[in-house]
Amino acid sequence: MSTPLETEPGAATAAPESVLVGEKRIEGRSLGQIAWARLRRDKVALGGGFLVIFLVIVAIFAPLIVGVLGHPPNEFHQELVDPDLQVPTARFGGVSSDFLFGVEPINGRDLFSRVLYGSQISLLIAFLATLLSVAIGTTMGVIAGFVGGAVDGLISRLMDIFLAFPLIVFALALVGVIPDTAFGLRGDALRIAVIVFIIGFFNWPYIGRIVRGQTLSLREREFVDAARSMGARTPYILVKELLPNLVAPILVYATLLIPSNILFEAALSYLGVGVQPPRATWGGMLADAARWYQVDPWFMLPPGLAIFVTVLAFNLFGDGLRDALDPRSR
Repeated sequence: MSTPLETEPGAATAAPESVLVGEKRIEGRSLGQIAWARLRRDKVALGGGFLVIFLVIVAIFAPLIVGVLGHPPNEFHQELVDPDLQVPTARFGGVSSDFLFGVEPINGRDLFSRVLYGSQISLLIAFLATLLSVAIGTTMGVIAGFVGGAVDGLISRLMDIFLAFPLIVFALALVGVIPDTAFGLRGDALRIAVIVFIIGFFNWPYIGRIVRGQTLSLREREFVDAARSMGARTPYILVKELLPNLVAPILVYATLLIPSNILFEAALSYLGVGVQPPRATWGGMLADAARWYQVDPWFMLPPGLAIFVTVLAFNLFGDGLRDALDPRSR
């Protein structure tokens, strides 16, 4: 019988996270590093990600950008509007070095400034509503998937009810009758809070179903059994064992939920129950442009392209992020 090999005193042993090949040590990579390497190879998704970052920066610093390149969003420039036709006198909606996107009909407000200020409203509502949906959906989905039984049945039926609820009708009814002051808020702040609540609270079942399905699979894995065998309680398993493994699908779905929330906010503003004038919103600008498209079609392009580019950027980044975090979904 052969004797086991013995290492000489002082001989180096390779760490489990690295392998020594010749004179070069190859370090192991974390799951985040592997996902980032995949994402870097996807140029389309990477471009969408950089565009998302650019749009967020533009929305945050909109007042500074407007101060340098534009005019106040509610400042009238009626000298640039034909007094008879009520449309900009210059071609292409009055586009010039002073008005990069042209001016509105009737009052001549700067479209560039209004598009930038509108991005603040759209992105703020989309991000907050997505955060609310993710928080509720993740909590309910994890509980339903892990506990199971009657709790799972109750939460699943609750998801079905919310998914069958006519959200747009409820939003029109609720936003249209809110008072001027409530919950310590008033004006635009109150409307933004109500819109965020409606979008976020009634969209949580979509992510809740995804999280529930993933939890049903994860609760049977070995690391969960090991945690139970060591005496871990249910809250510890949910927070320390399951949630870290749910970050990838939650993050991917959140990036895909943001553009749908942007479109929903734009639809509410288009229907006249979103943030009220004179505050600039993309949907409100499209609603105004719809009345002038026959005589001034340019008016529709800036807000329409802003929505298109923003939604496209988030979708491209979300698809690439999904492929990077779960290559089997290709």
